Amino acid sequence: MTGFSFTIDGIEVEAKDGQTIMEAADAAGIYIPRLCDHEGLRHQGSCRVCTVKAGGRSVSACTQPAQPDQAVENETPHITKLRRDLVEMLFHEGNHLCPICEASGNCELQAMAYRLDMTHPTKFPYLEPSRPLDASHPDIALDTNRCITCGRCIRASEEVDGKGVFGYVGRGINRRVAVNGADLADTDAAITDFAISKEVCPVGCIIRKGIGFSTPIGEREFDTGLIGHEIEEKKRD
Repeated sequence: MTGFSFTIDGIEVEAKDGQTIMEAADAAGIYIPRLCDHEGLRHQGSCRVCTVKAGGRSVSACTQPAQPDQAVENETPHITKLRRDLVEMLFHEGNHLCPICEASGNCELQAMAYRLDMTHPTKFPYLEPSRPLDASHPDIALDTNRCITCGRCIRASEEVDGKGVFGYVGRGINRRVAVNGADLADTDAAITDFAISKEVCPVGCIIRKGIGFSTPIGEREFDTGLIGHEIEEKKRD
């Protein structure tokens, strides 16, 4: 496998043939925000929070292959505003009531809002969906009012668990994640599935019963650092 270099915000980055911009950036300790991408799952490029400028063109860093001598823009005022707008719309499309959500402090959407300095009232209307809560399974519940349709549970169930419990139904603004049965209890989903693990769902949509609010404030995933800090620490090392 041959190597080459390109730049991200003027910083030279080493890459290997076949690596995406995001993969090369991660290895170099440069964090590119993302919500739908997850290590070990195929890249989807649907959330667009990882949008960068490559050769003057907007692309998703998680799917775009790195190219020799390419100039990539990652942190510019324009790109940061674009990402903030996307995250704001995700908040407005669902019901994300952080103070009463058991994912608070461990939620990647919430953490991304902090990272992008989303601290003021926004210009978008709240859609306030009212989707049914599926609590039929003895160990798992689904609150799709919080779902951001990142597809991570779908890919994890298909690619890692080999089950295909989750899938998309509907189109456009009506697209949502559904299960392959009458309800969750009618599927072969298990609490031990990778798709159900706390690292897959980036919000509070997939709920593992009996363990909500189990982590004290101050010990939650994003209480001690911004999302992406573990990648940026590689650069300091």
